[in-house]
Amino acid sequence: MISKITMLLLLLITINSYAQEDAWVYLTDKPNEATALANPISILTQKAIDRKQNHGVAIDARDVPVHEPYIANLKTQTGITVLAKSKWFNAVHVRGTETDINALSALAYVDSIDFANNNLDAPSRASVVNNKTKIEDQLVDFTYGDTQNQVEMINADNLHLLDYTGENITIAVLDSGFPNVNTMAAFQRLRTNGDLLDGYDFVTRNADVYANTASSHGTRVLSTMAAFIQDEFVGTAPDASYYLFITEDATSENPVEESYWVEAAERADSLGVDIINTSLGYRVFDNPNYDYTPADMNGQVAYITKGASIAAEKGILIVVSAGNSGATAWQTVGAPADSPDVLTVGGVDDNGDYVSFSSQGGAAQVGYQKPDVVARGGLAYVVDEDNNINQNNGTSLSAPILCGGIASLWEAIPDTTPTEVMDLVRQSASQYTTPDDLLGYGIPDLDLARSLGLGEEQIDSFNFYPNPVTTQLNFSLISNIDYTITLNNQLGQEVLRTKLNATHNAINVEGLSTGLYVMQVSSESTTKTFKLIKQ
Repeated sequence: MISKITMLLLLLITINSYAQEDAWVYLTDKPNEATALANPISILTQKAIDRKQNHGVAIDARDVPVHEPYIANLKTQTGITVLAKSKWFNAVHVRGTETDINALSALAYVDSIDFANNNLDAPSRASVVNNKTKIEDQLVDFTYGDTQNQVEMINADNLHLLDYTGENITIAVLDSGFPNVNTMAAFQRLRTNGDLLDGYDFVTRNADVYANTASSHGTRVLSTMAAFIQDEFVGTAPDASYYLFITEDATSENPVEESYWVEAAERADSLGVDIINTSLGYRVFDNPNYDYTPADMNGQVAYITKGASIAAEKGILIVVSAGNSGATAWQTVGAPADSPDVLTVGGVDDNGDYVSFSSQGGAAQVGYQKPDVVARGGLAYVVDEDNNINQNNGTSLSAPILCGGIASLWEAIPDTTPTEVMDLVRQSASQYTTPDDLLGYGIPDLDLARSLGLGEEQIDSFNFYPNPVTTQLNFSLISNIDYTITLNNQLGQEVLRTKLNATHNAINVEGLSTGLYVMQVSSESTTKTFKLIKQ
């Protein structure tokens, strides 16, 4: 039995651990703003400048770094620890007692203070934020191996066949750890091609992003996009370029991780990154005083959500996992997946059916749909930190699977803006006209999105899954076209012929013998042939 003295000691430890508060300190100005904006190459890379110009994004005061003398002075204040900074918000994340943090208000360069514990704020979070203004040169015919289903489900394989594999697209992965990416065989192709660009650990402030081995989550996330094992595993964007940033502290849950994320997004923006993938989400913290509520998931409250919206405004396409709270009392998406400006990806299984853990849309998202779309997150295939192919559950995987596919799509339609790309992905999805809170607009067909983006008059696109198949073969038929499906065995004998359309879109193949089949899909204007494996 625990004695009263022991219980009191535990209580005191708990109280002391919460005596340190987290807060965002917003600053009044950037004294070097005019000089920096007159010479943008001093604060941005040329790639970032070019990307902004291509997308019509203005270079403004938010691109100017936080004034370093202000930060240096904050570090000298009594009881204050500086943990992160944000040029977009012109803010610094600090930790200290409530008294010491409030004392910062007396500093001439401090505009306002926003505590992570909302009960300590004088103004609301919203009011503070509203005042603050990102293959090679030959045709490819991959043998996908284990990843065949998750690649074909979103029709990324057709993009690959057209030689769109993510080349010239730069992706920043914001996650919790990337052990062995710099050495393991699955990423050798990435390293050989010079597509593993750089990294940084914002949690430990270490340039060696591979030194942090507290979590291998980022390695697995990256593998769904970038890994390549001959005839066994192909990511959805094997020829994109990647920056790796650690923003998640795997040992704790604290709002400072939101600040790390914003800082990394700002770094990505300055480097000219095209897409950010993040399989992270924030709802509750070790200190319950910092917790969000489902009602807060309205795109306006969470610091990370507001940062993600600014990143999108800066011309970066943000792909975010919906979260894994669908079967819990929380149920709805977390932050930053609640931002209306990001593409939020939920999860389905290999048959394209909703998986119960995938976070859902909720009442807080007024006037916009969450999740936006879905991809395979149920028992998706990954490469782990030991170079083994495994299956994991989570929207942490459906988001990067689709993110890589979008990189391949964007290579095919490079003149489109991030907003246009997201709209095309939604329009191509299987239930675009009837979205719901489970699947959003449904499973995207990225080859159809390419056709829509190119303005092709004849849209004749289809997608089928799973492959290999056991009982039922499903088809995503987007256009109002009748198809004839023919299956031939390895001897060339026809074993099945049927008609499909948008309402009749599945075939029962349970009675077929196991083995390889050739499936021919025909419409009035075209015929395509695919390999189908019956298990």
